[in-house]
Amino acid sequence: MPKRTLEDAELVNGGQPVVESTPASKKSRKEKKQRANETVAQDVPTTNGAEKEETKEERKERKRLKKLKKLEKEEAQKNTEAESSETLDTTPTSNTEAVDEKAAKKAEKARLKALKKAKKQEEKQEEKQDKQEKQPSTEKIDTPTAASVSTSVPNNNSDSSYTEDPNLTALPQAEIDKFLADNFITIADPQSTSATLRPITSFAYLPITDESQRAPFKAFKAPTPIQAASWPFLLSGRDVIGVAETGSGKTMAFAVPCVRAISTLPKKQKNTGPRAVIVSPTRELAMQSYEQIMNLAKASGLQAVCVYGGVPKEEQRRALKTADIVVATPGRLNDLINEGCADLSKARYVVLDEADRMLDKGFEEEIRKIINTTPSLGKRQTLMFTATWPESVRSLAATFMTAPVKITIGDNPTGDLRANTRIVQKVEVVDPRNKEYRLMQLLKQYQSGAQKDDRILVFCLYKKEATRVEGFIRSKGFRVAGIHGDLSQEQRTRSLDAFKKGNTPILVATDVAARGLDIPAVKLVINCTFPLTVEDYVHRIGRTGRAGKDGLAITLFTEHDKAQSGALINVLKAANQPVPDELLKFGTTVKKKEHGAYGAFFKEVDTTKTAQKIKFD
Repeated sequence: MPKRTLEDAELVNGGQPVVESTPASKKSRKEKKQRANETVAQDVPTTNGAEKEETKEERKERKRLKKLKKLEKEEAQKNTEAESSETLDTTPTSNTEAVDEKAAKKAEKARLKALKKAKKQEEKQEEKQDKQEKQPSTEKIDTPTAASVSTSVPNNNSDSSYTEDPNLTALPQAEIDKFLADNFITIADPQSTSATLRPITSFAYLPITDESQRAPFKAFKAPTPIQAASWPFLLSGRDVIGVAETGSGKTMAFAVPCVRAISTLPKKQKNTGPRAVIVSPTRELAMQSYEQIMNLAKASGLQAVCVYGGVPKEEQRRALKTADIVVATPGRLNDLINEGCADLSKARYVVLDEADRMLDKGFEEEIRKIINTTPSLGKRQTLMFTATWPESVRSLAATFMTAPVKITIGDNPTGDLRANTRIVQKVEVVDPRNKEYRLMQLLKQYQSGAQKDDRILVFCLYKKEATRVEGFIRSKGFRVAGIHGDLSQEQRTRSLDAFKKGNTPILVATDVAARGLDIPAVKLVINCTFPLTVEDYVHRIGRTGRAGKDGLAITLFTEHDKAQSGALINVLKAANQPVPDELLKFGTTVKKKEHGAYGAFFKEVDTTKTAQKIKFD
């Protein structure tokens, strides 16, 4: 390997000269350093040592002064702490009181601020609710003529307004009084002790301008007493209780104001969900009410749905999303509410049809649940129609209605159970073994000649009995259909339609059809077996003599039914009907009403009263 030269080292060192590290070079560098030191020592002046000594003295003085300043600072700090401790010792209570007073003032200020804020929020909510409630009333309401006279009525339930037709206003008061007296109409208004609204005695007086909406009334001569008396109050938005016999036209009494109230809503609020709910005790009554309401609703562009059990729910669920009016039975409606498919929070019009019957059937709990899902008391209009006025119905009305107007039709202002006076009642006491023979005689008598197509309704007590009687009548060559609980809803509907159309003029039914069947052509009701209660008897015979027509009811009474003889005799006497001597033999004593579980020993207990303590001597 070739020996490296100084030139190579300089190249590696970036061109800088490289110091040689031989012994001779080291000696020369040492001599150079000594010569440089000597030169520096000669150049420094003689005063340098004195300057160094002065600098030391100054440094010592600076340290001493710094120490003095530090000591002075510490003494001053101690004095300050001592003074502050003396001040605290002399006035401890005054400072505490000042702090407490300050905190109390601050807390009071915060409380007042919170109260003001809460009050403002409440006022805002009330204003918002008032605007929402008044929104429907901003719509223009049709009136019969420009010269109509407005009738002011106190109204807590809605913002509806009713304008009395000038022709009705022009009628002499004597004519109005005669109408009320002739039809035994009693009106009790808790908000008015003297003047009441005039009954709408003609369809022409209804506040309707659209002729298409008047079309459903063309088949009738005039409103029934319950319709004439209730319409003015219902159109005014009042809560109403209607007590009237079966077949008195109660359905149209609540249907007309219901459809009118919804038709006046803004277009964007229609077909968006239930605005009215009508609860009926049976499927048959619900279906019939639905049919009558649809005749009115179609003309106003409204949608309705009939909700009842025995059929699939899917179609009902879909219809509930857009239906304005819901007609339903309590059981199925509650099912759909629990499923979240029926929203009644906007249903400001609530009707309980045949309220006494629903309570008799044990639907009170379901009714209460349904009403509790509708707008609160005072924000909805509640109607109750019933044939009787028992304590249970009164209690329900007191809970869910606001100052209701009570309208009673008939010479029975107390609302006790009474039969329709237009129905001729005949009671025949027969041997139980001869009932079917006598039934066949009656059918032959009233199904011959000109009466061949007259509708006859035959009532039985049990489903098995109804099936047997239907088969017996058919075997004798008569056209007959049946309707009872053992049949599917489709079969029941088919039988009812055939009976209405006259394809089968005889219908055998159980008490499931005792209420609600509105078939004006029923000329005769035959009670093949007496019902369990006299109330059911009145409702059975009420299927004839409807809409102002006369009717006939024949009852086959046997010795097995003698426990009901006293109550039946009272019903016959109240309706001015003859009482056969054979019936009087069973006695006129009215048996104590029995409880389903406890029999005649049942006693109703008032749970609101406190128990009385018994003391023994």
